[in-house]
Amino acid sequence: MIYLNCAATSLMRPPCVAQAVSQALTSLGSSSRGTSTRDLMAARGAYGCRVEIAALLGSSHPDRVIFAANATQALNTAIFGLVRAGDRVVTTVMEHNSVLRPLYALERQRGIDLAIVGLDDDGLLGYKQLERVVEGARLVCCTHASNLTGDVVDIERVARITHAAGALLLVDASQTAGAYPVNMEAVGADVLCFTGHKALMGPTGTGGLIANPRIDIEPLLFGGTGVFSDQKDQPIAWPEHLEAGTLNGHGLAGLTQSASFIRAQGVDAIHKRLAALRAHFVAGLAQIPGITVYGSNACDHVATVALNLAGCESSALADALAWRYDIATRAGLHCAPLMHRALGTQGAGSVRFSFGYYTTQEEVDAALAALSELAAEDSDDAGSAR
Repeated sequence: MIYLNCAATSLMRPPCVAQAVSQALTSLGSSSRGTSTRDLMAARGAYGCRVEIAALLGSSHPDRVIFAANATQALNTAIFGLVRAGDRVVTTVMEHNSVLRPLYALERQRGIDLAIVGLDDDGLLGYKQLERVVEGARLVCCTHASNLTGDVVDIERVARITHAAGALLLVDASQTAGAYPVNMEAVGADVLCFTGHKALMGPTGTGGLIANPRIDIEPLLFGGTGVFSDQKDQPIAWPEHLEAGTLNGHGLAGLTQSASFIRAQGVDAIHKRLAALRAHFVAGLAQIPGITVYGSNACDHVATVALNLAGCESSALADALAWRYDIATRAGLHCAPLMHRALGTQGAGSVRFSFGYYTTQEEVDAALAALSELAAEDSDDAGSAR
């Protein structure tokens, strides 16, 4: 199989990840819930993962790294924990439903005032519009990169606009963490959410958030923490404040290794190679009649491309790629309905190709050859109909 669906999840991972998970399954106890050698090993392992993630994503506060089952849970934790009744919140059309649906729920439950920033004439995020609507806002929720087009947002610019208005900035780094340089302190993010199973190449069931020490987040989940058990409320100390229940120690063992692997390879080097693959793919697509590529040419990108073939439903194209050529992509709306609406593809969606650390140029060339063949067949069929 040629796997080009890395924006959904990584298929291949560094061997050290599987080795760490396998070892953890038979050796780890319970973090913060015992004093045996195996329990202490679990606690040290969790802290070691915090250190690796903080170093990779640009935080000098490992104790503010909070683990969750995925970015969706982390985003819900941050959004519900920061937004109060009646607050003004600003987000964008580029967001995933993991941001949009919590905000829609807060419209119903807490009566928040929600503003959504669109795209400008160049297909970029509407920074000027953001400046106009952010006044009085409590929170701005913004993705670092579109999971549909791969367009990267100028988060540093968003942070300047946000903080000038006295608001907090929540960044969704699900598509960039591990594949594109991320430094939350340098860009000025107040909260950054990430997932472990995409470009970080960690196990599923891992993810989390990193919060600036100057802000507080109300807990979303309540329960055991292994410490301060006599208190009625969640502990105020971090990370226990937002981590109710037993951590996924086995998954965190794998995430530690994947984060360490990426740091050793260098995110800049990874991004450079993936950017070259994407550029090669987009140049090849330009030579195929009937292909439309979506997104802006005026920004940086992660290695994701959304396209359609004229006269062919996106689902039919993805099926043909899968069953005839054994190429995995993703068709549909990609949990990004507002971005599809902004691009005019809200009806049948598009086909998304997304590359990862293990993607080769030979695989990209095979995808181009398959698309060229399918486009030629579609053209022949249209000619026969005429």
